[in-house]
Amino acid sequence: MSAVIFEAAAAAEPNSSCSRRCGSLYIPYPFGTSESCYLDPSFLITCKSNFSSGMITYTPFLRLGNIKVLNISLVDGELRVSIHIATNCPLESNYNANNWGDKRLIKLREFPISYTKNVLTAVGCDTLGLITSSESSDNNYTTGCVSRCYSTKDWAIGNKTCEVAKKINTTGYACKAVNSECYDSTNGPGYRCNCSPGYEGNPYLSGGCNDIDECKTPNHGCADNACVNHVGSYNCSCPMGYQGDGWKNGSGCISDIPKPSNSKNIIIALCISISLSVLLLGGSSVLLGLKRRKLIKLQEKYFQQNGGLMLQEHISNHGRSMETTKIFSNDELKKATNNYDESTVLGKGSYGTVYKGVLPDNKVVAIKKSKICDKSPIEQFINEVILLTQINHRNVVKLIGCCLETEVPLLVYEFITNGTLSDHIHDISRASSLSWEKRLKIATEIARALAYLHSETSMPIIHRDVKSTNILLDDNHTAKVADFGASRLIALDQTEITTLVQGTLGYLDPEYFQTGQLTEKSDVYSFGVVLAELLTGEKAISTNRPETYKNLAMYFVSAMKEDRLFHILEDHIVNEGNIEPLKEVANLAKGCLRLRGEDRPTMMEVAMELEGLRIMEKHPSEKDNQTIEEMEYLLNTPTLSFNIDNGASSSASAACGHDSMTNRLLNTLDDGR
Repeated sequence: MSAVIFEAAAAAEPNSSCSRRCGSLYIPYPFGTSESCYLDPSFLITCKSNFSSGMITYTPFLRLGNIKVLNISLVDGELRVSIHIATNCPLESNYNANNWGDKRLIKLREFPISYTKNVLTAVGCDTLGLITSSESSDNNYTTGCVSRCYSTKDWAIGNKTCEVAKKINTTGYACKAVNSECYDSTNGPGYRCNCSPGYEGNPYLSGGCNDIDECKTPNHGCADNACVNHVGSYNCSCPMGYQGDGWKNGSGCISDIPKPSNSKNIIIALCISISLSVLLLGGSSVLLGLKRRKLIKLQEKYFQQNGGLMLQEHISNHGRSMETTKIFSNDELKKATNNYDESTVLGKGSYGTVYKGVLPDNKVVAIKKSKICDKSPIEQFINEVILLTQINHRNVVKLIGCCLETEVPLLVYEFITNGTLSDHIHDISRASSLSWEKRLKIATEIARALAYLHSETSMPIIHRDVKSTNILLDDNHTAKVADFGASRLIALDQTEITTLVQGTLGYLDPEYFQTGQLTEKSDVYSFGVVLAELLTGEKAISTNRPETYKNLAMYFVSAMKEDRLFHILEDHIVNEGNIEPLKEVANLAKGCLRLRGEDRPTMMEVAMELEGLRIMEKHPSEKDNQTIEEMEYLLNTPTLSFNIDNGASSSASAACGHDSMTNRLLNTLDDGR
């Protein structure tokens, strides 16, 4: 736009019948659109009409030229006009520094250019813009501006080529969409991603590249009704009853149905049928396309809400130096579970449903679909997922990855083959084959896993829902602690956190329930209930017991106080003749079930006690090196012992208990070697 100052001399009044409007612009005197309506010909405004989209529009131009008038102000003495933008886009192959490019001439001799209202802008690299007066002008002048670019590099991902990036780390490879392609950077290291031809969207997101329906674009080139869309492409094909190549610039589509005489009604009916069919098919395609686009946008929204970009950044930064979380798309997990078919359900609980899934590489996984949406900060959730993925313990079910494209994130775990510990304890057909030796081994492995989570991870993890249904067994009856749906991380300088009480009735720590103070001792109490289940075969809550003893913890502790332990133990494990180990494990369970958390042992102490009992029960020749190595590790871990028989212990008795236990274990290990 250009501002122009005009000077008007006094003259006679204009004709009163003059038109003073052209479109939305008011045209005051001394300007006018016809003779006798303006001061002199230099003030002539030409009003041009244009017919478009069924409407007539009017545009004002100065005199008979092509300078569009934007505004006329008598107050400022200003005429605002619009001129075309001058451009110059030389190719590198024929670039000529002397090529001045596009020139625009403004013939406004009567209207000098304002020196306060005009701005000259040059856009581009190495661009020069100039304004100069004509040589015949009384006042010669030249002004301009220049833009310089010292570097023309594009941005790129990383510093590797496409081929190398794919091979080094598939999870860190940026081209996530299925229908995407990788391009090496043309002016430096790295690569970029584009959707494949026939697709559009964001190639850096899973499911980000979607099919383009070329038939909905105005320039597909097909004859009427001949465009057929395909995934990633389209073609021109004449519909039934027509012949030709289907292209507008070809033979098009010509009807090959002969017109019988006096068949006007038949032709009309046939045309109506074809039209309706086309409308139905087209309408269905449009609805499906809209539904698909809506779903993709919703998945992208959930992905961002659930911290997907944050997790992707972590994987990109740490993918080569540590084990990382795999991000699954919703479509991948739907395919793995046959769209979450009921036949793939492994179990249901208060937190949600677990499905069995088979990934494309035939790896079997367990997919947890939660009911509850945790409102904790995104950063906290992503940090927990990252930490849990890095847990590597043979008695902890491994978290493989997650899907963030759903309202509540889906978690993907390794699949454990032999069901839950609850199934094996409470199913009569299975319980009889669960010998005392196996039960002691399972209890020891659970204690190992919980001690590891409490003491050996970079940030202590409280499980919060330890129970027999969350302990899985493989084909060798190896225990695997599962379901971290309610787990919470504790900073190293904290011993407890205040939280909304969560857990399962019968396993829930009474101190935690009353105070809301969650500590590692809450897991110890829940483990005590699992120990009681292993010893008695009873359920944590049962209406088959007297009203006072529906709760297994109360029932077990009461029997211990009344010296009725052998009345409540599982019959077949008592008959195996392991009286002393049974008493020691029962005392250990009693210690775990103390009402005050500070009176309970730690999981590390519990694990040491159980490991010692296992080793002492084995004949020296049967001891395996793995068990001995684990015991040496536990013995070298700083810990405090506890007095199993009393509610509290003095520092002297604690030290004595630790020395006694250590000596017994060392003697046993020495005998085994």
